[in-house]
Amino acid sequence: MQGKDRWLLRASAAWSVYVWSVLIKNMVKDREHSLRFRLVHVGLGVISTSFALLTWQIAASNRGSSD
Repeated sequence: MQGKDRWLLRASAAWSVYVWSVLIKNMVKDREHSLRFRLVHVGLGVISTSFALLTWQIAASNRGSSD
């Protein structure tokens, strides 16, 4: 994997973690929406953050190989 590809994957993973972290923090404080709505969105945030962390790991693990 080329360096620019690795950088792009890491940037998108970091952005996803940031955005979902802010959303989860806001959902925890939110009292305007139902508990079910908030739980669904927190769950989506956890799943998306997990995918972002896996993407970061994939970019890091391909450091030594180039296609």
